[in-house]
This record gives sequence, C-alpha cells and structure tokens, in this order.
Amino acid sequence: MTYSTRGADPATAPAFLAPLDQVGAGLPGSGLSWLTELRTAGRERFAAVGLPTIKNESWRYTNLRDLAKTSFQPAAPAAAVIDLLPTVRAEGQDGPRLVFVDGRFRADLSSVEGLPPGVELLSIAAALNSHADLLADHVGRLAAADDRPLVALNSAYLADGAVLHVPAGVQVERPIELVFVSVGSETQATSCHPRSLLIAEAGSKAVVVEHHVGRGAGTTLANHVTEVFVGEGATLHHYKSQRDGGGAIHLSHIAATVATGGCYDNFILTTGAKLSRNEVVSRLDGTEARTHVSGGYLVRGTQHADTTTVIVHAQPNGTSREVYKGVIDDTARAVFQGKITVCPDAQKTDGYQLNRALLLSDGAEIDSKPELEIHADDVKCSHGCTAGELDDDALFYLRARGIDRDTAQGLLVGAFLSESLEEIAEESIRDAFQGIVAGWLEEQK
Repeated sequence: MTYSTRGADPATAPAFLAPLDQVGAGLPGSGLSWLTELRTAGRERFAAVGLPTIKNESWRYTNLRDLAKTSFQPAAPAAAVIDLLPTVRAEGQDGPRLVFVDGRFRADLSSVEGLPPGVELLSIAAALNSHADLLADHVGRLAAADDRPLVALNSAYLADGAVLHVPAGVQVERPIELVFVSVGSETQATSCHPRSLLIAEAGSKAVVVEHHVGRGAGTTLANHVTEVFVGEGATLHHYKSQRDGGGAIHLSHIAATVATGGCYDNFILTTGAKLSRNEVVSRLDGTEARTHVSGGYLVRGTQHADTTTVIVHAQPNGTSREVYKGVIDDTARAVFQGKITVCPDAQKTDGYQLNRALLLSDGAEIDSKPELEIHADDVKCSHGCTAGELDDDALFYLRARGIDRDTAQGLLVGAFLSESLEEIAEESIRDAFQGIVAGWLEEQK
C-alpha cells in the first residue's frame, strides 16, 4: 500500500499528521531560526512523501501499513515505572544517566554525577537554551530528511532527546546511560520522536549505553534519530538494548561520521517491540578510520525485527567489521539488509560482514540482503549470510547426557549468539547483554 498525505482524507490519515501545520508552536527553541527551518523542512518533506512503503527498495521487507491506519496522539507526561529502569553499573555505584519517559526528559530520575570536567550531558530541550550554537552546528548535518521520511517526521517534531559532548582529549571512564522508557496509554496509541546528538572530539573516548524499555501491550510509536560525530583519533562505543513492550513500534535511525584515526563501535541487541527497525549508517570520512557495526536479535510470536545498515568507506585505509546473529521462533520474522560501499578514493579498505540466523520453528522467517558496492581496485571485502536450524547431532549429544530438550536448546542458542556478543568490547556491558539473552531463553522454557 502506498501512503501519501497529498490529498489524503483526514478521516483516514494517521493522527500524527493532523497537527503538522502547527508544528513548532510551543516546542522548545521555537525562537531559533535554524531550528524553525529544520522543523519546517521536515514537516513539508513528510507531508509531500508520507510514510515509506514496500515500493521503496530499502523498505521492501518491512511494511508500515498498520502504522498508517493507527490514530496516534502525542504522548502525555507519564510517571515512570521505577522497576523498568535498567542499569549496567555495579550495585550501589552512581554514574551519569539521562532518563526519558515517552520522549520527555525526567530530571528526577537522571544524574550527571561522575563526569570529567568539560563533558556536557544534558537534554536537547535544555541544550537549546544553553548550547544552541553547538546544536546549530551539528543537528541535521548527518540525518537528512530529503530521502528518509521518518527522519523528516522526527525533525518536524524535534523537541527532546540526549546531548553528549566530550571535549578533545577527555577520557570518560564510566559508561554513560541513556534510558528511554515507553509507558504509553491504556486507552489510545501514543507517539514520540526523540532526537539525540553524540559528539566525541579529537582524541577523546566514551562509552554510551542506550536502554529502550517498556511494558504492556499498549500501542506506542517511538521514532528515534541519533547523530554521531567521532573526531580524529577519538573512540566512541555505542551500545543499545531494545526491550520495548509487546505493542510497541520502535523505529531508529543512527547516522555517524568518523574522522581520521577515529573509531565508532556500535552494537544493538533487539528482543522487544511488536515491530522494530534499526538503521545504522556509518561513514568513514577520514583515513585509517574504523567502524564496528554489530548486534543480535531474538524474536518470537509475531514480532518483526528489521536491521538495516550502511557502511561507507570514503577515504583510504579504512576498516569495518559487521557481525549480526539472530534467533527467530514461532511465526516471527527478521530482516537483515547490510551494505558496504567503497568509494573510488578508498583504496586499502578492509571490510567484513557476516549475518547468520537460527530458525527455531517451521514458521520462522528471515529475509537477508547483503551487498558490496566497490568502486576501488585495491580492497579486501567479504560478506557471508546463512540461515538454518539447530544442529540435530549437537542436540542429540546433549540430550544423551541427561540434559532436557529446553535446556539443551538454550545452551546451543547461547553458544550461537556468543560470537556477536563478543563484539562488545566493554566487559560489564557484555555481561549485562548476556543476561538479557539468558532471560529471553529462560522465558522460552
């Protein structure tokens, strides 16, 4: 189904389209000309093209027709369920954390204690008052609304999200946590559009952990956009776990640029949401730049999880590594689209991509589309893509030693996912994510 707002009947148009003409009024930073232009451009672009459809090649396997039929209302202020707030910190240890509930910053649940001098960690809404020039220089530079309708929609509603600015040469030792809680409503579908900005200047280092959590079957839409700037010789580890509720729609676009000698390390673990799509675009804009774009997904029931990645080698001697592994059960469906592009000047590129999926039932499905687009002649690039079932011999071996079937299956699935989890460089975060996998497997029994 093709959906466009042009000439759309207001009775059938998604409710989040209705107030587009009034977007900007009452939002933070409404007096900033650059922000007004960004919001207006986003509004006009989305009104012109509407939601992406399966006629768009990059959306071929993920259909948003149910989204177009749902009447969403902007999420109202909500009380966070405290037991939903996760952590990767040691027990009793304080650390920097920003918490957002249905897209709105919650100062009472947040803390910036433990940050080195000069590091800025605050909400977009606050930064529009105190760091407007920093935002003007970065917001909208990487995540363009021209060819991405959901980025346009996010820009139209840009109001809050996280800002992290690490100055040159600063090393942030403790993980910085960004927590996005979806509470929603029991009586209506709700939506929010968080925008985040992560900046690691030259020679700096930081670890950012995003948690996306929710509860219940209420319908919620979270349309996230994150722009990431990694300076010369800087390293940014960016890890994300998505455990939204059973009625959630989780859409995310991450756009990163990496300067000479820098490294952007991204890992996404998906276990939640009714429908999710994680897009990661990492562009190596400097020589000897590196990026790791990896993750894992575990879905069951009727879940749909889409992972779409683009790695662009724009300069010589760049290195990229991509390892995604997924487990699919019942009638769930997963999508993996991974593209590595090597530009003409990017000689001596080394690119590696691997996607493997484990199907636990006859109704499980995976659509994989690995791509290499190479315009240079002195490169080393490879990709692999496989899907299959559990090894019957391995399962029999474990069963023959007195291990029940559920436990044996859990051991094999855990071993299968271990390769992707090993891509997480930070041990405490790797352990936390392994715990999420273990919890998912326990629920399978």
